[in-house]
Amino acid sequence: MRFDLTDLQLFVHILDSGTMTAAAALSHITLASASERVRGMESQLGCVLLTRQARGVQPTAAGHTLGQHARQVLRQMQSLRGAMGDFGSGLAAQVRLRGNTSAIREHLPLAISGFLQQHPQLALELQECPSTEVLDGLRQGLCDLGVAAWDADRPPPLTGVDCSPWRSDPLVAVLAADHALAARASLALADLVHENWVGLPRDSALQQLLFKQALRLEKAAAANQTHLMGGALHLRVQLPHPEGLCQLVGQKVGICVLPAAAVRRHAAATGVVAVPLVDTWARRQLWLCMAKNSALSGPAGKLLAHLHSESAGRP
Repeated sequence: MRFDLTDLQLFVHILDSGTMTAAAALSHITLASASERVRGMESQLGCVLLTRQARGVQPTAAGHTLGQHARQVLRQMQSLRGAMGDFGSGLAAQVRLRGNTSAIREHLPLAISGFLQQHPQLALELQECPSTEVLDGLRQGLCDLGVAAWDADRPPPLTGVDCSPWRSDPLVAVLAADHALAARASLALADLVHENWVGLPRDSALQQLLFKQALRLEKAAAANQTHLMGGALHLRVQLPHPEGLCQLVGQKVGICVLPAAAVRRHAAATGVVAVPLVDTWARRQLWLCMAKNSALSGPAGKLLAHLHSESAGRP
C-alpha cells in the first residue's frame, strides 16, 4: 500500500465536500488527476471507496474507514510539523510528560515553571489523561515521564515502570459552609451518597472513581441485607472546572468531591469548606513515574531531578 499525503488529503477533501470537483480544487490538482488517484487507491486496496451519484459521491464502508485513518495520519503529520518547527525556532529538546487531572491542573504548573525559566530552549509537552493511561503511555514509549495518582498505602502497578512518591493528593468532600455535615472532622462516602451532587464530566477519571465506589457501597449494602440511603450518586450538574463546582456547592446546588489542592484555591471565594474523606481510596498519593530501565534524555533526566527536589519537604 503506497498512499502519499496528497492521496490522503484528497480523500478527506472528497468526504468533506461531497464532490470530486470541489475536492480537486481544494487539493490544487485537476479533476482528471483526482479521479486517477482515487482509482489508484481503490486498485491497491481491492475495494470500492466511493459510490458515484448524480450530485456527488458517497463513501462506502471501506471509504469511511479509510477516511478515519486518513484524518488521523494528517493530524499526526501536522503535529510533527509543529514539533519540528519548534526546533527550527531555536528549541533544543522536547520532553513529553503525562499526568492525571489533579497533577496537570493543580500541581505541575507551579512545579515546572522555575525549571522552564532556567531552560528556555526546552519544550515541554503536557498531556492530561487517567492514571492508568499515564502508566500505559510510559510502557509504550508515548511519553518520557508521568505523574499518576494511586492509593497512599500502595504503589501503582509496577510492571514495566518505576514509581516513587511525589506529593500527597487527598480527596475531600466539598460542602457549603452551613451544610449540616460541614462541621464534621471527617466523612466517608457512605455519609454523602444520599445528597444531591455536582461533579466533573462523567467520563473523567475522578468521576468514574466516585461512581465505582458508590456502586461498591450499594452492592455491599445489598449483600448485608441493609439499606444504603440514596444508592447511586444523584449527579445534578457536570462541569469540567473545579472553580465552577465550588461555586455551585457554595450556592447549595449540591456537594462534590475534589482534590484538596483544588478546593484550597477556591474555598474562600466560593463559601465552601473541605472535609477530609476517611475512605482508603481517597487518601491518594501522586507518584512520579518513568519506564523501567529507560535511558532518559538529558533534559528529561534534569526535569525528573527537578521535580524530585521541588517536592522535598512538601506534605
